[in-house]
Amino acid sequence: MSITPQEASRKAREICELAPIVPVLVVHDVAHARPLAEALVAGGLPALEVTLRTPAALDVIREMAQVEGGVVGAGTLVTPADVQAAVEAGAKFGVSPGATPKLLDAAEEAGLPMLPGAATASEAMALLERGYDMLKFFPAEASGGAPALKAIGAPLPQIKFCPTGGVSPKNAPDYLGLSNVVCAGGSWVAPGDLVKAGDWAGIEALARDASQLPR
Repeated sequence: MSITPQEASRKAREICELAPIVPVLVVHDVAHARPLAEALVAGGLPALEVTLRTPAALDVIREMAQVEGGVVGAGTLVTPADVQAAVEAGAKFGVSPGATPKLLDAAEEAGLPMLPGAATASEAMALLERGYDMLKFFPAEASGGAPALKAIGAPLPQIKFCPTGGVSPKNAPDYLGLSNVVCAGGSWVAPGDLVKAGDWAGIEALARDASQLPR
């Protein structure tokens, strides 16, 4: 069930178009997985990126994959083994901080739509050359923020981005207002204190506000 880079990028873009914000989630307790996903989806954010930064991450993906209306992906994919584990857990898309040929080979072979990371024009051009035109701009703020992404977009208008890293309610509109931005990744919609407290209504409210951001 392999996939071409062009098809992978098309599917990744369709997922990115579901909402202006993709929650970037670091979940430590699998018990939080389903109610967290339900709150975010109910708030209008169906595409969820679960980062592989905790021991519970793969089990969290398994739980979230069962939530109706959600599209769960795996973030922080770095190795082919990460790709395989994510697919087996039920991830529908993958996100990586950067990109290597081995990582992309593994994702294409597994049929996993990928949002590979790029921070420079050269990195973006290399991915475009391979067939990827929907990329993650990471780390967004540390790489120059919205002005830098706008500048990259001028000579490379065929590439669309999902900026992630330092994106907040304050600066999200700056990114979403760019012609080369489809959505942005943000962690503020699921703050650790609300997750720990089980304040799913509070998280749903944050998600609803984020889902209304213009783009």
